[in-house]
Amino acid sequence: MLILVIKEPSDVVAVPFWFDPLCPWAWITSRWLLEVEQVRPVRADWRIMSLAYLNLVQREGKGLSDDYRQLMTKAWGPVRVCAAATEHGGPGVLGPLYTALGTRLHNQSRRDDPAVVNEALTEAGLPESLASAATSTEFDQLIKDSHDEAFNEVGLDVGTPVLRIAGTALFGPVITPAPRGEAAGQLWDALVIVAGTDGFFELKRTRDRKPSFE
Repeated sequence: MLILVIKEPSDVVAVPFWFDPLCPWAWITSRWLLEVEQVRPVRADWRIMSLAYLNLVQREGKGLSDDYRQLMTKAWGPVRVCAAATEHGGPGVLGPLYTALGTRLHNQSRRDDPAVVNEALTEAGLPESLASAATSTEFDQLIKDSHDEAFNEVGLDVGTPVLRIAGTALFGPVITPAPRGEAAGQLWDALVIVAGTDGFFELKRTRDRKPSFE
């Protein structure tokens, strides 16, 4: 006799994932996590952090080139819109909004297109009026609170993405392109082992590829 077992929601593990929408590497990792959702009992719990806050405030802008400093100044806009959207519609809006923003910023290479934010808000079913948050400090404390939850644990010598796996916050994985299908699941399995290893801190090699959004 065939017995159909239906997993209850309690079987699904929420994975906090902190991102800055402007970071291409976080975007690739986020697409990997969505692949993992299809082959493992996990669910992305989208949260915001700010590269601008990390680099310009917490690190006081030390060692930044003029070009990167300008990029960080621009980075306030998208994450502020994400914060405003969260305040407006709750954390559940972050996933659709991040997908809408990231597709335009990264896959479509439209970082300098002022229409991106309004288009993304519309696609996510949110009011375009939230775009005004890009130039406002009204939601900066919300950003800092979310950011600090991750970086108080993982430390300031990393960037985005940050994931919490099995109770441990980790930077990464930094990958390109995003693994698909069972390959995505196997990388997840490896990270679960890493996160559960007491005293583990770092694995790294120099990046020799540009981000691939395929």
